[in-house]
Amino acid sequence: MIEPEKSQPESSAEAESAHKGKTGLRRVWNALFYSLDGLRAAFRHEDAFRQEVFLAALLIPVALWLTVGGVSKALMISSVLLVLIVELLNSAVEATVDRISLENHRLAKRAKDIGSAAVMLSLLNVVAVWLLVLLG
Repeated sequence: MIEPEKSQPESSAEAESAHKGKTGLRRVWNALFYSLDGLRAAFRHEDAFRQEVFLAALLIPVALWLTVGGVSKALMISSVLLVLIVELLNSAVEATVDRISLENHRLAKRAKDIGSAAVMLSLLNVVAVWLLVLLG
């Protein structure tokens, strides 16, 4: 019995997923729009993300206005942006867990609690950085 010849994927990206076949500028362009879709989805569906965006919209201009050095401003702004990044990752974990199953399971709870703890630590980081810059 002769087996039909299997076609080899053109790239290692295609071997992983049919959705990963784009390269170069096309990939960057697509990634930009996927990222914007993600930001819109988080803002629309995640209350915590919306609250943190409003906090960032307040704190980032304040950091720029303060008469502190450039490194201090960078630390203050990056600590605020880190909260948004961690919240996005936490929301992605929660959505994935909920997609798999809505049943109460100890591992699902653990994953969500760990994501929440990461957000809490990033918020504490904002407080610590801002206090150290403003009082230091």
